[in-house]
Amino acid sequence: MKGSIRVGHVLGVPLRMHWSVPVLVALLAYGLGRETLPAWTPGRTTAVYVVASLVGALLLMVSLLLHEAAHAVAALRKGVSVEDVTLWALGGVTQMGRPRTAGVALLVAVSGPLTSLLLGGIAVGVGIGVNALAGWGVPAALLVWLGWANLLLGVFNLLPAAPLDGGRVVQAVLWWRTGDRERADRAAGRSGQVFGVLLIAFGWISFLRGNGGGLWLSLIGLFMVVIANAERQRAGFATALRGVRSGDAMSTPVATGADWLTVERFIDEVAAHSRHSVLPLLDFDGRPSGVVQLRALATVPAGERESRRVRDVAVPLSRCTVATSDELLTEVLERARPGGGGMPVLVVDHGHLEGIVTMHDVTRFFQLHALGITAAPPESAHH
Repeated sequence: MKGSIRVGHVLGVPLRMHWSVPVLVALLAYGLGRETLPAWTPGRTTAVYVVASLVGALLLMVSLLLHEAAHAVAALRKGVSVEDVTLWALGGVTQMGRPRTAGVALLVAVSGPLTSLLLGGIAVGVGIGVNALAGWGVPAALLVWLGWANLLLGVFNLLPAAPLDGGRVVQAVLWWRTGDRERADRAAGRSGQVFGVLLIAFGWISFLRGNGGGLWLSLIGLFMVVIANAERQRAGFATALRGVRSGDAMSTPVATGADWLTVERFIDEVAAHSRHSVLPLLDFDGRPSGVVQLRALATVPAGERESRRVRDVAVPLSRCTVATSDELLTEVLERARPGGGGMPVLVVDHGHLEGIVTMHDVTRFFQLHALGITAAPPESAHH
C-alpha cells in the first residue's frame, strides 16, 4: 500500500505501517484520555488519563496486528503465500497470493474478524471481572473500552464491501456459487466502491453538522474507494488474460548478453543497442543465468567497469520468475508479484531462453481484449 513504511516482521512476514496508523493512535489516545476515561472514571489526575490513554491506544494497535496475523496464519496453513502485512486506518491489509478454492478464501477472510470478536469478548469479560474484584476503576474501564473497540472492529470488517473482510466473504461465496472468480472479484470491488462513497458522504455531512470525526470517516471512505477500484481493475485484468499462456504474450527474440562480459563491454556491446531496461544473461553454455537492470549497471563506478563482470551486479536465475511457454499467464503473474521473483518473466523451455514477458506485454494483451481482440501473434516488443 502506498504511503506505508516497513517496520519489522511478524511470523516471518514483512510488517508495514501506513501513515494513517500514527494518526489513528493519536486520535484514539486523545479521545480516550480527554473524553472517555474522564467520563467513565472521574476524579483521576491528568497524568493517569494520559498514561492510560496511550496504553489503550497501543493495545488496540496490538489487536489490529493480531487481526492481520490471523489472516496470515490461515493463509500460510492453506499453502497461500503471504507477501506482507500492512496496518492502516481500518485495521490492516494482508498482501497474499490468490487462494486456490472458494473455501480457502472464505476461511482466510473470516479469520481476522473472528479474532477481533474473540479478543473483544475476552477484554470485556476480563474488564467485568476486574470491576467485580477491585471495583470500577481505570484498568477495568480501559479493558471494557478495548473490548468494545475490538467488537466494533470485528463487526465493521464484516460489512459486505471490499477491501473489508466482509467483502472477501461475499467474494468467496459468489465464487463458490457461480464458479466465476473474476465475476466475484468485480462484485466485491463494486460493493466496496459504493460503500466507500456512502461513507464519504456520511462523514462529510457529519463534519458539516459539527462532528470533527466526520473528516476521518470521509478519509477512510476515500481509501476504500481507491482500493476497491484497484481490485475491480485487477479482476478485469484477470478476465482479459484468461486462457492466455506465457508463450502467447512473450517478446521474442529478445536481446541477451553473456554474463562473463565486463560491465563496460556489456554496456557498449549489448545495453547500448537494446531498448529493454532489463536484459537476460546467458552463461557459457547459452543457458539463462539471470537478468541485469540498466539502473544496476549505472551504479557501478566508472573506474570499476573494466574489471567487474556483469553477473556480479545481476539478479541470479534463482531469484527470477521463470516459466514455460505453455503455463497460464495468470498463474505465472502470481509468482511474479513483488514478493516473488518480480518482472520480467523469463520463458525457458528445456534450459533455453525462448523469450521474456514484461508488463508492457501484459498490458498489450489487456488493451487488445478491450478492443475485442482475443488473441494476437507474439511479437518482439520494445520496452
